[in-house]
Amino acid sequence: MELWFLGTGAGMPTSQRNVTSAALRLGTGKDAFWLFDCGEGTQHRLLRTPFKLNRLGKLLVTHLHGDHVFGIPGLLSSRSSLGAAGPLEVYGPPGVRELVETALRVTGAHLDYPLVIEEIGEGVVFENDSLLVEAARLNHRIDCFGYRVEERPRPGALNAAWLAGQGVPPGPAYGRLKAGEDVKLPDGRVIRSEDAVGPPLRGRVVAVMGDTRPCENAVRLARGADVLVHEATFAHALAEKAMAYGHSTTVQAAGIARDAGAGRLLITHFSSRYKPEEVAELEREARAVFPHAEAAVELRPYAVPRPKERISEAADVSPPGS
Repeated sequence: MELWFLGTGAGMPTSQRNVTSAALRLGTGKDAFWLFDCGEGTQHRLLRTPFKLNRLGKLLVTHLHGDHVFGIPGLLSSRSSLGAAGPLEVYGPPGVRELVETALRVTGAHLDYPLVIEEIGEGVVFENDSLLVEAARLNHRIDCFGYRVEERPRPGALNAAWLAGQGVPPGPAYGRLKAGEDVKLPDGRVIRSEDAVGPPLRGRVVAVMGDTRPCENAVRLARGADVLVHEATFAHALAEKAMAYGHSTTVQAAGIARDAGAGRLLITHFSSRYKPEEVAELEREARAVFPHAEAAVELRPYAVPRPKERISEAADVSPPGS
């Protein structure tokens, strides 16, 4: 799992920064990556990454301000031109359907794949066997959402040493136990999966906020997240301006990460007033409050590692009665 920023600017692009979009790499299949927002120029940035549009599975829109959505029609059309046949799911606030369908209609665009548009509210917006996606309203000038992408827990570590001591040789039985199935041995003994497998391992959590003033829903969505992506449009000296325009400062974004107990904060959505060398100062402001803060850099992969603390705990688990 990786995050790639395709744009880290607010409002309008600069010669150094594109407007907002981020890609979340999930795997190598048909649903290999998702996009969060799609500002103008997003598909140009994608050409400089390993991602292929025919592997885009979902587009999650935080809100309908232009710097977050003006790239959608072109990206959808290019995905069709590249021969993508698999469906694309678009999630976003009320109005996203009208935006997309109107743009496609008046331009005469034709898509050769199914386009599914879901206008969301708060709560779970998507789930399958491996992932759960939750949305909540933030505090911006128009309807704006944040997203929490959470991996389902994985089975715990198999205690092979204990199984060997019980006379269970490596083989199919190990897989069945790992999958949660109890196994009956030839001598009649039953090895319970819960005895042979450690506690479930917590999945990774990525929280992506749209534009927002500091708010409780941002803290809730980011609770315990391995990576939090949060806007920091302005330096803290412009806190009043940030509040007036529905945005956050560096210090406020860091406070959200701290209060949520996040593992890492990536700040983004920088005002065009800040030159590249000034972004380093924005990062320093955030780090004074939350040491694990970084200013997101476009086209650089940010790995989302599995939580090490749960893996190490599982490795030390001894089954009951051992």
